[in-house]
Amino acid sequence: MNPFIWLIEALIELVTWIVIASAIMSWLVAFGVVNMRNQFIRTIVETLYRLTEPMLRPIRRMLPNLGGVDISPVILLLGLFFVREALRYYIWPSFY
Repeated sequence: MNPFIWLIEALIELVTWIVIASAIMSWLVAFGVVNMRNQFIRTIVETLYRLTEPMLRPIRRMLPNLGGVDISPVILLLGLFFVREALRYYIWPSFY
């Protein structure tokens, strides 16, 4: 496999897991499962927020207000899956 292809797919996979972790952590904070006064938890939440917010902010601006329900991570994940499959099918079909 071409190293460039591997790198692109690894980055997409990494961003996917970061978005999933961020969504789960936001649920845990919202439901009061984790203590935000804990410095370690606060650091994790802030890091995940800073990594995902630049990707989620444009999606949130385009979405209508759904009354407190944030579906932007789902839309971002669908976009990442679409890009990965489009690259596999159209750009690099000979490698698979």
